[in-house]
Amino acid sequence: MSDDLIQETFPLGFQWPMFDPFLFCAHHVDHYPAGNDVLGPQASLEGRDLGADFAGIDGWRMYHGEVVPGFPGHPHRGFETVTFVRRGLIDHSDSLGATARFGRGDTQWLTAGRGIVHSEMFPLVNPDAPNPLELFQIWLNLPAVDKMVDPYFTMLWANDTPQAVVGDEGQTVDITVIAGALEGLQPPPPPPNSWAARDDADVAIWYLRADPLGTVALPAAQHPATRRTVYVYEGSALVGDGQITAPTGAVVRADTSLPIVAGDDGAEMLVLQGRPIAEPVAQYGPFVLNDREGIVQAFDDYQRTGFGGWPFDRPDPVHPRDQARFARHADGRIEDAIPV
Repeated sequence: MSDDLIQETFPLGFQWPMFDPFLFCAHHVDHYPAGNDVLGPQASLEGRDLGADFAGIDGWRMYHGEVVPGFPGHPHRGFETVTFVRRGLIDHSDSLGATARFGRGDTQWLTAGRGIVHSEMFPLVNPDAPNPLELFQIWLNLPAVDKMVDPYFTMLWANDTPQAVVGDEGQTVDITVIAGALEGLQPPPPPPNSWAARDDADVAIWYLRADPLGTVALPAAQHPATRRTVYVYEGSALVGDGQITAPTGAVVRADTSLPIVAGDDGAEMLVLQGRPIAEPVAQYGPFVLNDREGIVQAFDDYQRTGFGGWPFDRPDPVHPRDQARFARHADGRIEDAIPV
C-alpha cells in the first residue's frame, strides 16, 4: 500500500462518487421561500419542470413534488437509505403504514429489504420566513443474505445522536457521530439487518464542521479491508498529507490515523467508511440486487404487489404545519422527538 495518506481525489457534484459498501450520496441544499397554506412554496411554479424539477431555479427545487417539494411515493428493494437532515424537515410515509416528521439534526435509517414504498416530502412550515433545507441521503448496500429481509426503519433523533467538540476554543471541530464509535462516543444502533450492525463491517458515518485551523485526528479503522472517504464540501482542509479544497472528495488510507486541519476559511465534511461487501451489484433505479434476474424479479414483484400497497389518500402526504417531530412505526409504536 502507498505511504501517501490520500490515494485518490475527485470533484463533487450533486451526487457524490461512492465506494463499496456505499452506493449513492446526494447533498441537498435548497433555499426555499416562505410556505403557503398547503406547505408548498409561496412563489410561482411557472417555468419549472414539475414532476422532475432539478434545475435549481432561484436556489431551490421541487424535485418530483408538484405541490410540496420532495419525492412522492416510490419503491426500493435491496439496500438502505440513511437520511441525515441538518436544516429543515421531512415528512415520511410508507407502505407499511408508518409515518414521521423529522429533521433539524435527526437521521432516519431505513432498511428497504424485500421492498417498501415511501414518500419523502419537504414541508415548508414557516409562512413568514424562508424555509432552508439541507440534508444528506446516503444509500448503503445490503449483502445478498439480507436483501430480502423485512423492511424496517430507525429514528436517530438529534438529541440521541452523539456529538463531540475537540480542539481549543476558536479552533474547534464539531463531530456528529451517526454510525461508528468516535472520540469515545457510541451512536444508537442501526437497524438490526443493516451491514452497519455487523461489528466487522466497520461502518462509520461522521459529519465534521471545523473552525479555521480546527484540528482532529481520525483513528485507524478496525478492519484491514476498510475503505474510508472524506468529502470536503465547504471550505478547505489539510487532509493527511494533501490540501483539499471544496467541493472535492478524497479516498484516504484507513489503516492509520488521519490528521485533518481546517484551512483559514474553516471546513465542512462528511466521512464515510466501511468494509466492502464485495459482491456483484446490479442496480436499476430504485432497486439494488446482485444480478439482472434479481432486478427483473423486483419489477415483477412491485407491479404485482405494490410492496404492500399505499395506505394514504395521496402520493405526497404531509402533516399539519404545527405537527412536532415524531415517528409512528408500522407496529403502532409512537416516538416523540425532544424539541430542538
